[in-house]
Amino acid sequence: MNNKVSLGKMKWKLFLLGLIKIPIIGYIKPKLIQIDDDEISIKIKLRKRTKNHLNSMYFGALAVGADIAGGLHAFYFSEASGKKISFAFKGMEASFLKRAESDIVFKSSDGKIVKEAVNNSFERKKRINENIKVYAFNKHNEIVAEFTMIISIKVLN
Repeated sequence: MNNKVSLGKMKWKLFLLGLIKIPIIGYIKPKLIQIDDDEISIKIKLRKRTKNHLNSMYFGALAVGADIAGGLHAFYFSEASGKKISFAFKGMEASFLKRAESDIVFKSSDGKIVKEAVNNSFERKKRINENIKVYAFNKHNEIVAEFTMIISIKVLN
């Protein structure tokens, strides 16, 4: 993993992902706030597109935020290493602790786990599964949801 990947490049990749591959990402319009080797932060605004009938963030929008915060690191390390990857989620466990009644920031500090999964897949030539944690925070910096995501990574080249 030699190359440094800029925040701007990853923002562009997220935009293209939502435009071309996964339209619901484009519809929800998440914003990449920060990404580095250790951490990622994604913000989803509470608005008509993301609200439910209780004026809190809809479960689907929360799942999209966790998906991106859990998965974008894989693309970040793929870009940094110059290796193509096949990436998917094998499972997800969610705990909703309070209503998400404001903009929500999704954070994961498991970048090292994702990086190791990419490296192990390349070395072993097989798919690697790992658990990572994603937390959702409201505007008061309170945790409103916790997610355990099972990522599945295979390096293709």
